[in-house]
Amino acid sequence: MRRLRWLFIFLGTVFIAGIWYFFGHEQKPQSATETSREKTGGQSQTGAPGSPVPVVAGVVQKRDVPIYLDGIGTVQAYNTVTVHPQISGILTKVAFREGQDVKKGDLLAVIDPRPYQATLDGANAKKDEDTAQLNNAKVLLGRDSELFKKGALDNQTYDTQRFLADQLNATVKADQAAIDSAQTQLSYTQITAPFDGRCGIRLVDQGNLVTPTSSLVVLTQLKPISVLFTLPQQNVLEVNEASAKGPLKVIALNDTQSQPLEDGTLEVVDNQINTTTGTIQLKANFQNENLRLWPGQFVNARLLVSTRQNGLVVPGSVIQRGPEGTYAYVITSNKTAEMRPVRVGQIDGGQALIDSGLEAGEQVVVDGQYKLQPGARVVIVQPAQRGNGGQLTEADGTATPTQSAIGGQVPGPEGGQNHQRPAESSGRPEVRVAPGIANRG
Repeated sequence: MRRLRWLFIFLGTVFIAGIWYFFGHEQKPQSATETSREKTGGQSQTGAPGSPVPVVAGVVQKRDVPIYLDGIGTVQAYNTVTVHPQISGILTKVAFREGQDVKKGDLLAVIDPRPYQATLDGANAKKDEDTAQLNNAKVLLGRDSELFKKGALDNQTYDTQRFLADQLNATVKADQAAIDSAQTQLSYTQITAPFDGRCGIRLVDQGNLVTPTSSLVVLTQLKPISVLFTLPQQNVLEVNEASAKGPLKVIALNDTQSQPLEDGTLEVVDNQINTTTGTIQLKANFQNENLRLWPGQFVNARLLVSTRQNGLVVPGSVIQRGPEGTYAYVITSNKTAEMRPVRVGQIDGGQALIDSGLEAGEQVVVDGQYKLQPGARVVIVQPAQRGNGGQLTEADGTATPTQSAIGGQVPGPEGGQNHQRPAESSGRPEVRVAPGIANRG
């Protein structure tokens, strides 16, 4: 019995020692974590509730802002002509190369001129014959006039000779008209360019019989060139008022709106609105010296209608969209975020023109809105500089673990996968929805 009692005492001692050892080692990591939190001021690196939210800030600036109207257009040749023969005949020569630039009056093709030359020669011979008869009639008329005055010639004979001379004179005039017609027909055997332009694909080969219904080549004028584009009917009044002050500038951009192609001027506003689409058609002319515009090409046309003097401008990423419209986060003097509704005039080139809601000199949140709530405390950080590992630095120089939102990666709304965003805006900045609010738009 004594041995059994000592065995139970031994087992109890071992159990108590095990419990003491287990709880003693469990407290050590916990105390280390508490110590690290004390060193960081009670804030975790991912941002505990109530901790300042790191954001990139910008300032509302005053600037002269151009006001553009954007439309989709098609490039159209300034002049286009399909070259047809005006007479029938064998095509004996093709004098142009496909794709060749030609000047007005340059030879394009030749039709066999021999039949038309023969017709012209015959008309000249007929005129010579009738001219000889006319000269003879005039000589006889002169003699008859002398005899008629002396009373040696009767009236009928004199009148017959006088009217014969008039008849032959009219015949000579008709012969001259026939000569002119034959010369015109002969000139049609030489087909020339009606204006400066570029030849297209050859439509008929040398040696073929051509008629006035045949097509030889399509000639287009590329310098200058035109762009036809459309705008909504709501812009008609604004365009007419602006054009009354002087020529309006039009910029042609490529289909992605990333590269300007050519600058031109507005030529005409159509005289009626398309009732089917509710749009108005406009035409702009471009010098096109570098041939960056081509007939049939789709382009984006930007019409400069005015310039807003001393307009309020912020980066486009400042503008957010919520159920009640557009808004922006303003950084107050006590470093808190204020959500303020704004009216946006336009967003262009990564810059937003503000009609109302902001004042010049105010600080606004450029990036980091996805973590913000109205009234939240913020800490202003700067975009990362190259070579510092992609870290942001606070305004006072203290490092912060948040990565740059410009040209880098920003953490997702739930601290999960990062989302890459380009460093430069494409002209249409990303618009985010207010945290916790579904976007109805």
